[in-house]
Amino acid sequence: MHPLLLILCIGAVLLRVGSVVVSKRNEKVLKAQGAREYGRSTSHLLAAAHTLFYGGALLEGLWRRTQPTPWTTVGLVLYALAILALVLVWRELQGLWTVKLLMASDHRLNQSALFRWVRHPNYFLNIIPELVGLALIMGAWLVLVVGLPLYLLVLRRRIAQEEQVMREYFPHYVTLRVPPRAQKTPRGQPSSSRQDDDSGTH
Repeated sequence: MHPLLLILCIGAVLLRVGSVVVSKRNEKVLKAQGAREYGRSTSHLLAAAHTLFYGGALLEGLWRRTQPTPWTTVGLVLYALAILALVLVWRELQGLWTVKLLMASDHRLNQSALFRWVRHPNYFLNIIPELVGLALIMGAWLVLVVGLPLYLLVLRRRIAQEEQVMREYFPHYVTLRVPPRAQKTPRGQPSSSRQDDDSGTH
């Protein structure tokens, strides 16, 4: 494998580990404030699937002795866009962002442009492009063709859980694009201002 590709993979691993550290820190604070966790087993499956995907991509890259190709560039672009999306999600959710499904005691629906126009942006704009990008960078075609569909099965389960939980907390959540002035708090009352809404689905 080309040394540059190995360095890129190590960098991607470090970024993901860093995001997990941020998630654990936020989770600790949220649970101390009474947040409730849902879908714990699915969270464990997602963590395992993510780890296996990364490990599989690295091993396949080493096995193939991957060298830079035009697909490497495509993968780098996808991965860079995925990280940009993650930063945007972090910026929107701040201390509410975690890799787990947690609902704060005073949870409010995020109705920023990002969450109004893209449902589950952390999954569709970050995680999926991240995995595809990594596989392309590493030339891990087997992992991409076999591993990604398996990962998506777990992700589909997580999204279904989030949708159910969000509908329970926010009856109006079934509407994809809710005008900001029509927002409601978890108690079912109209919010006093847009600033009240500071969290959303992943």
